[in-house]
Amino acid sequence: MIKTILIDDEPLASSVLREYLEPYPQFEILAVCQDGFQGLKAIQAHQPDLIFLDVQMPKITGFEMLELLEEPPAVIFTTAFDQYALKAFDAMAVDYLLKPFSTARFAKAIEKYLQTRSEERLPAGELGNMAEKSNRLVVRVKNEIKIIPTREVSFFEAEDDYIAIHCPSGKYLKKMTMKSLEEALDPSKFVRVHRSFLVNLNEVSKIEPYERDNHLVLLRGGEKVPVSKTGYGRLRQVLGL
Repeated sequence: MIKTILIDDEPLASSVLREYLEPYPQFEILAVCQDGFQGLKAIQAHQPDLIFLDVQMPKITGFEMLELLEEPPAVIFTTAFDQYALKAFDAMAVDYLLKPFSTARFAKAIEKYLQTRSEERLPAGELGNMAEKSNRLVVRVKNEIKIIPTREVSFFEAEDDYIAIHCPSGKYLKKMTMKSLEEALDPSKFVRVHRSFLVNLNEVSKIEPYERDNHLVLLRGGEKVPVSKTGYGRLRQVLGL
């Protein structure tokens, strides 16, 4: 059996998926969820092979939910918004069904999943570049989910396979690469000043020399962040210096 979960905030949409899956007895629906939090719990509990996932949902989006998973299952997106298609396929989604979709289009998605079932899944941590220029981040803090507006972040720091998010409220870890984080943030608000550091431009209070060809950024909270020669050039360009 192929363990399957449906995640959509519209009950009618979930009913349509149930109906369309009836001719495929090898798919076992283990849960039907109406938001990303429910979906996350169901995925952790059932470890499905495949999920049908809406994008725009209450609380957290489908993309944000996937970011919280260490090993995301195969995904077929089902949404009324076509602007997310490119990002979904960049993230190696199995397929992208634009509502309302026909049984014939649904059958093609199922066929595609069955053909690619054995292919390697998306590595954990690379889902960050699915998001649009993000104005918030979703992190796990023990057994809770915390949503952090990016405007509240002072700076980001690379720590092995994780990104440390430094805020006045504390430090949080998120498993993703610095590259994918940089691509997800607004470049007019966040600048990568060093291989291991990204700073919020609104938090910059001063730039001062530090050793040869290097500088330090002083943030409003008192933190000091190293700036490489390349990073200093980026800062000058963005700040118009």
